[in-house]
Amino acid sequence: MLVGYLLPAWFPAFIHVRGHIVLAASVLALSLPAQSNEGAVVSKHPFQVGERLTYEVSWLNIAAATAVMEVADMEVAEMEGKKDRTIAKLVGTAQSRPIITKFFPVDNRVESELDLTSLVPEHMTFRRREGKKKEDIEYRFHHKEGMVTAVRGGTTESLSIPAGTQDIISCLYYTRTVLSMKPGASLIMNVYHDKKNRPVEVRVEDVETIEGSWGKVETARVLVIMPFHGLFMNQGNIRVWITTDERRTPLRMKAKVVIGSIVADLIDGLPANNSAK
Repeated sequence: MLVGYLLPAWFPAFIHVRGHIVLAASVLALSLPAQSNEGAVVSKHPFQVGERLTYEVSWLNIAAATAVMEVADMEVAEMEGKKDRTIAKLVGTAQSRPIITKFFPVDNRVESELDLTSLVPEHMTFRRREGKKKEDIEYRFHHKEGMVTAVRGGTTESLSIPAGTQDIISCLYYTRTVLSMKPGASLIMNVYHDKKNRPVEVRVEDVETIEGSWGKVETARVLVIMPFHGLFMNQGNIRVWITTDERRTPLRMKAKVVIGSIVADLIDGLPANNSAK
């Protein structure tokens, strides 16, 4: 969805590769259990305010876009009669490079408010600018009621969602927090996007060391099985390489398309202590 949106998923997308280059980073790393996680308490997160991950997205060795996933802010939300909650503001952007902008400009921005206790999104906005298409989308999640309110094109509607539903950018951060990096681990999650509930299966295939501008780093190779197609007819499966350390940083994302592959590589944002010596 972010190769769609980066590519999502974790994350961000979050792949309607065509512009949703912010989703793939999201969806490329998705993994929310099908069961409800409401009421779950998470004391530690692998991300913090100020984290900014920048990816170069390429197709056929052509630098096509730049995608950024950022934890922009956290704030305490006061609730009468209940414990205060901490809300993280997640931001994903995707912009096409000049060579692509000439025939298909992309300038997308996704913002999501994530409850750090339950790890489910409360509010998401998507400013979509792809080619001649301009669209603003807003979702408000009402998890206790099992509903989402969507505002799109001036129309407001409420739709049902399963417990624990994620959006195209929050899913990445949920995955980084709870997914086991051990080979054989498998999870199924629901991602709400474009008026549909989309089940996404995630499998940890293996642990391997990969090399890039970051040096040599041990990662978990994660297979994300997408039940729908994106731009260039993405064939459904996406692979993401996530560091096995406490930061669990997505380093690389790759999706096969009809012609070649789309690859997103981290080019900025990896802490120095993540690199192998």
